[in-house]
Amino acid sequence: MDTDSVLRLMQEVAEQVINPRFRSLADHQVTEKNPGDLVTIADHESEELLTAALTAAFPDAVVLGEEAHAQEPALLDRFNAADHGFTVDPVDGTKNFVNGSPDHAVMIGEVRGGEVVRGWIWQPQHEAAYVAERGAGAFLNGTRLTMAGPGLGEGAGPPYRTARRAWVGRQLPALGTLELTWACCGVDYPHLIAGDARALVYNHSKPWDHLAGSLLVQEAGGVIGGLDGSPFAAQALGGGLVSAPDRATYDAVVAALSA
Repeated sequence: MDTDSVLRLMQEVAEQVINPRFRSLADHQVTEKNPGDLVTIADHESEELLTAALTAAFPDAVVLGEEAHAQEPALLDRFNAADHGFTVDPVDGTKNFVNGSPDHAVMIGEVRGGEVVRGWIWQPQHEAAYVAERGAGAFLNGTRLTMAGPGLGEGAGPPYRTARRAWVGRQLPALGTLELTWACCGVDYPHLIAGDARALVYNHSKPWDHLAGSLLVQEAGGVIGGLDGSPFAAQALGGGLVSAPDRATYDAVVAALSA
């Protein structure tokens, strides 16, 4: 499947099984995988359809879906060892989706030889399609993206944001105070590129949450890496991440977090 075909697949699946449930979920269509960790019928049906299509098109690839991993944790090991794989987040920002917020997304990331080579984010309620190909750029609905955020120390600017609620209000020495993200990686990363955050800070990471966004940021000119300054590793995620519009901001946030 070429890049446009994967995007069309995501849009068709969203139209078929996600959009009809938006603000229309029955109580029995929402469950908890763990306390506070919601999953809906839309998550399950979307992942099944996306996984089936990707597997049919790329039979040798390992497809790592968020919900499949919840049922079969060993799937992550197979993905990490694979030369070719895809990640599927069928409804990123499920809690937002359940609560009627349009800030949710469908995400797919593709890895070859340990490197993210393509990434897709479809925000169905915003009708925003973010697509990135390594070496070819990042795009929003066909328009090339570049980092719009201010550089380090350039004016008051937007806040630094974190997905970890326990860190909200934490002071980053010489930088500012951490505020909450949009609680959806498929919305967070586009907001960073648009200049609505000086940096994003995550305390843990799963590949289905971050592969598409990581490539989008890098192809738009930004930087992503570990909380300790380590390089982003597509098939060895688990620790925290910092994403920023430039290297100076990334380095400053990493230093502030360790202060």
